[in-house]
Amino acid sequence: MTAATAGPATRRPALNRVRTSVPAQAWVAIGFLGLLVLLSLLAPVLPLDPDTTDLDAMSQPPSPEHWFGTDQLGRDYFARVVYGGRISLVVGFLAMLTATVIGALVGVVAGFAHPRVDGLLMRLVDFLSSIPWMILIIVVSVFLKPGLATIIIVIGGFSWMATARLVRAETLSVKERAYVGYSGYIGERPARIVIRHILPEVLPTILVAATASVSLAMMTEASLSFLGVGIQQPMASWGSLLQTAQGNLQQLPHLALIPGLLIIATVLSFNALGNALRHQLSREA
Repeated sequence: MTAATAGPATRRPALNRVRTSVPAQAWVAIGFLGLLVLLSLLAPVLPLDPDTTDLDAMSQPPSPEHWFGTDQLGRDYFARVVYGGRISLVVGFLAMLTATVIGALVGVVAGFAHPRVDGLLMRLVDFLSSIPWMILIIVVSVFLKPGLATIIIVIGGFSWMATARLVRAETLSVKERAYVGYSGYIGERPARIVIRHILPEVLPTILVAATASVSLAMMTEASLSFLGVGIQQPMASWGSLLQTAQGNLQQLPHLALIPGLLIIATVLSFNALGNALRHQLSREA
């Protein structure tokens, strides 16, 4: 067998193992999330205008011209949903990155540093975790200027505690391994030990926690926007679309049903992706 023929033959079993080990719901989740991301990226070049009003077509039901109908101002609701999805995904991903970076940093430092530093950081985590997170976020968001950046900072800045706990626990476990102790014995700097030995081992835990953080961030943004302290007009997210649809639930229930179902489907997809990733990493461990 030549090298040219051996390559594809050896790759097929690996691909087959991936297909069989990843559950079907994870592939459905990947496809759904991929479609959402693709629509969000292509929205500016698609013939969609979420802000143009048509007073002659206000509060119209779905039709071939307007797939999701129109809202109270005659704006195409499909375009509003697509652009609202862009904002929801941006908030979810950027808030997740903020929470993941803070949580991973605090968790690694707490698990690797001196026990006094660990105790101090964990008391901070306990204090923040004891406050109802929704009340805390609402209070902070009221004192800051409303906007997309504020929502991202507020959600990411107050949702990192669970990630910190997970990363700390994993860091404490990795810290006790022989090769980590030997690295310290031969005089390697703590920063080098963390980067070279600790982070690669805790990275799977960070990735799994990140998928949960996206779901939490999107749900939090939807809740804040629904309460009127999140995304502000004229910008729209799925949560703010739910909020503006309240006055027409009897006449136009689909205005609330569509963004609500999309929020649920997106959160479930991220959860399914996280479960599949956790299962795959546990198989490889």
